Amino acid sequence: MGKDLKGKELGSGISQRKDGLYVGRYTNRIGKRVQKVFPKLQECRKWLSDSQYDDEHTNLDFPKDMLVDAWYDYWIKIKEKTVRYNTCRNYRERYARNISPVIGKKILKDVTTIDCQRIMNKMSDEGYRTTTIYQARIALYNMLDYAYQNDVILKNPCNKTVKHNIGKCSTKKEALTIEQQKIFCNFITGSPYEYQYRFILQTGLRTGELVGLKWNDVDFKNKTISIQRATEYRHSTKEWRTGEPKSKAGYRTIPLTDEAVNILRLQKKKNQSFQMIEMEWKDQVFLCKKGTPVKNSTYDTALFKICEKCNLPKFSMHVLRHTFATRCIEAGMIPKTLQTILGHSNISITMNLYVHTTEDQKCKEMEIVACALKVV
Repeated sequence: MGKDLKGKELGSGISQRKDGLYVGRYTNRIGKRVQKVFPKLQECRKWLSDSQYDDEHTNLDFPKDMLVDAWYDYWIKIKEKTVRYNTCRNYRERYARNISPVIGKKILKDVTTIDCQRIMNKMSDEGYRTTTIYQARIALYNMLDYAYQNDVILKNPCNKTVKHNIGKCSTKKEALTIEQQKIFCNFITGSPYEYQYRFILQTGLRTGELVGLKWNDVDFKNKTISIQRATEYRHSTKEWRTGEPKSKAGYRTIPLTDEAVNILRLQKKKNQSFQMIEMEWKDQVFLCKKGTPVKNSTYDTALFKICEKCNLPKFSMHVLRHTFATRCIEAGMIPKTLQTILGHSNISITMNLYVHTTEDQKCKEMEIVACALKVV
């Protein structure tokens, strides 16, 4: 039984180091000792439980000449039960389009680092963006690492030397300027999805989080909303799917502005005017006149038409989230606070993807430090 720094029992296989981090340890069925370090006790317990379960229930009696395609089929079935639907979909897409054509028919244990780099190089030659190549690298690394961690291969060939940043530069998601935002907000007044667009500009929600928002997630008294799920329409299966937020950080409570609270009250009144709301969706906040949620892609399609009519550059729902983040930074919000509101798992995501300060903001910042820069 391991103990924490205060002497409290943590359970078998878990202990706390002097620096406060938690260590999970177990010995797998072939006698190999496995351990991992975590900042939170809950994460450590989950990893230990999941790892021991996998060790007990995984059949490692694989043929030595097993092909990569066969290993992928085995690995992806496990991933379907342990990762989010969208993550698994990305794994499948990148494997089918980019990984399998290069190494699918190769014996798993014979895959080399050069083979891994060939996949990245081929994607670059075919014109893929760096972000997509990175997704392929993640899928490849995780697939091979699972084989390594379970002693199916001696080492993971997709190591640090495999470079992914060799594709086309991704197009930056430019936020609306203040003037563009005014034009947009004036134009959407009275439109079918006015409240949804305005609400994202006030909260920075992802589209799936907006669609999945329920009335019991709304606290009018304390002026907050709680993000507990994401909902999206799958055109491939013609069905709605509700799942977890994008990451653990996606579970969050967001303070509401007075404008956001007013939007919710107006939406509630709008819902009450609908002749019929399907029982499945009666608790949903944002519905269309049919009494059902609006499909994620429908929002973007409507936005494109609005842009054409009011002479704005074409943009998607994500740009509204991006615009919210930019307005927050321009108003002086601390990046760490913005990170928690947006539900980013890492502060670098907030800084790198969302914070593109405007020229005006740069000038304002320089004016602030002008006095400090004077040495005479």
